[in-house]
Amino acid sequence: MKITQAEQKLLLELADLERTLDLGLTSGSAERTELEKLEKERDRQREVAASAQLNVADVELDIRRIQDDMGKLKRRFDADKAGLGAATDVDQRRDLEHDLANTSRRMSDLQQELKEAHDEIAAMRANVDRQGALLDDLERKVESAARAATAAEDAHSAQDASTRVTELRGHLSNEILAEYDDQRGIFGVGAAGFRGRSCGGCHIVLPPAALSEIRGTAADEMPRCPDCGTFLVRL
Repeated sequence: MKITQAEQKLLLELADLERTLDLGLTSGSAERTELEKLEKERDRQREVAASAQLNVADVELDIRRIQDDMGKLKRRFDADKAGLGAATDVDQRRDLEHDLANTSRRMSDLQQELKEAHDEIAAMRANVDRQGALLDDLERKVESAARAATAAEDAHSAQDASTRVTELRGHLSNEILAEYDDQRGIFGVGAAGFRGRSCGGCHIVLPPAALSEIRGTAADEMPRCPDCGTFLVRL
């Protein structure tokens, strides 16, 4: 088929758009961009919420450690008191009294640490709740944006593609369109790009003889795939 290189590019664009419409595919949209932005925000918020939860888990470990230490000190305190009540040796009583004082101070310090940890974890749990609420809100927004993007793409992209198809057909001669439409009616693909060794229509790797013939075709002619008949635009 005789066709200028400029017309070949138009025909390839036409073929790609018509295949897109035939397959029910759609192009991007403002709604899709908004969806992608919200998905990124949602992913960041997931990280924030997970980090907040990890912080709570760390403080919970500290609380359990403090409680375990307090339990050990309480048992030591009780043992020292019992020993003090039974001891008669002056040096032994002095050691027990000294240990009781140290244990009491350490228990007091741990009690303060425990109070601070409980205050801290209360604030952290409130933050977990806030971050979880923000995440839930973003999840709902993502779901809503996904529905909007799908609806917009179905409504607008197909319309835009159809408009461009009409424009492209207006730039091509009736003779070119007739041969293209005949091939499209037979195989479902009228024209496709040709790169390297395979047909862009049927994707079959062509034998050396066919490749040589395609590459040797004049620039103002469109070779055809020897297997499916698709017109090939050399890229």
